[in-house]
Parts: sequence; structure tokens; C-alpha cells
Amino acid sequence: MFFRKPLSLALLSSLTLAFSVQAIDNSLEKQEAIDKSAAASQTRIDSMVEQTSSDLQNYRIASQRLESLTIYNQQMAKLISSQEDEIGSISGQIAEIDNIETGALPLMLKMTDTLGQLLEADVPFLTDEREERLENLRALIDRADVTAGEKYRRIMEAYQVEMEYGRTIEAYRGVLATSGEPKTVDFLRLGRVGLYYQTLDGNVSGRWNSNLKAWELLDSTYRTSIRDGLRMARKQTPPELLTLPVNSPAS
Repeated sequence: MFFRKPLSLALLSSLTLAFSVQAIDNSLEKQEAIDKSAAASQTRIDSMVEQTSSDLQNYRIASQRLESLTIYNQQMAKLISSQEDEIGSISGQIAEIDNIETGALPLMLKMTDTLGQLLEADVPFLTDEREERLENLRALIDRADVTAGEKYRRIMEAYQVEMEYGRTIEAYRGVLATSGEPKTVDFLRLGRVGLYYQTLDGNVSGRWNSNLKAWELLDSTYRTSIRDGLRMARKQTPPELLTLPVNSPAS
């Protein structure tokens, strides 16, 4: 008599073990698939986070640039508005130039003529220099390429120079042309009240007599004063009192 039940149990155990191994293998494969899927998902998430961070940084940069451009455009708008106002002002001034020059020209001509009359009536010092300045002014007024403002400025400069002559002293060397032979002398100018000369050897001295409109000799008592005046004008000695005849309405 044979007993088969134990064999069935063994077979059943083998089958159970086989199923268990297969189940474990399937579980491992599923877990591996899940792990791969999770890794792929994490990779996508990391990529998305990185892209989001990059987009955020670009957005911030773009916002800063937009703010800077907005401020720049506002400033440029103010500058353009200011330039437009300046252009309008200049255009208005240009439109008035003809009227200004038309009104200023007679005045400048009169001022130049007055300057010429002053030279004719004044003490004859630096005659060549002053007459050349006057002729240059007259030529300047006739030039079309010089603005009215520049012409007026030059005329006022000439008047300023003439005003300075009235409150300064000066020593210079020049040629004295009298009835005799022209000779080189030292001139001493005391403002506009006195113009004197002395020969280079110091032996002959004279002065301009405004009433006579002529040069006159001075006696030897004035030689030292004229010599000292020349030294003071050249800043070779300190200022001191001089005894000299001066031009006056009663002289």
C-alpha cells in the first residue's frame, strides 16, 4: 500500500515557493520601475525649478531695466522740453536781430564819432595807437559778418581804455615832432592833466599846453620832477609829490 499525500505536500510547497519567488521578482521589477519613474520625475522637477529660477531672475532684470528706462525717458522728456523752449527763445531772438541792429547801428556810429572827437580835443599821448583803435572800430562797424553785440562790446572796450587813461600815469618812449627835427624822447603822462617830455640825455624838458595846442619848453627847475615822474611811472621808485605845471582852463 502506497502513501501519496506527503508527495502532494512537497509539491505544494515547491509550487508555493515558486509563486513566492515570482511575486518577489515582480515586486522588485515594479519597485525598480517606480524608482526610475520617481528619478525621472525628480529630474523634471529639478529642471522646472531651475527654469523657474532662471525665469524669475530674467524677470527681475527686465523689471530693473524697465524702471531705469522709465526714469531715463522721463529725464529725456524734460530735457527735450527744455531744449524746445530754448529753441523757441533763440528763434525769437533771431527774429529780432534785424530790429536790434537797425536800432543799435546809429548809436554805435555816434559813439565812434564821439570817440574820434575826444582824440582830436585830447592831450596828444599815444596818438598812433589810439587812432589805430578808432579806425579798427570804424572798419568793424561796416562788416556784415560781425554781430551787433560784438561791435558794441568792442566800442565799450575802447571807451573803457580811454577811461583808464584818466586815472593812471604812464611813461613811454616816442618821437616828438615839433617845428624842428623830430627826436626821440621819453614821455610822461599824468592822467589827462599833464603830458611832459624829456630828451634822452635829460637836458631838455617840455610839456603839452592844451590852451595853446602846442608843445612848450620848461625851464631846468622841472627836469628833476619829470625824471622822478618817469621813474615812478616805470615803478622804479616809490610814489612821491611832484612839482609840475598842469593843464587847466585858467593856465
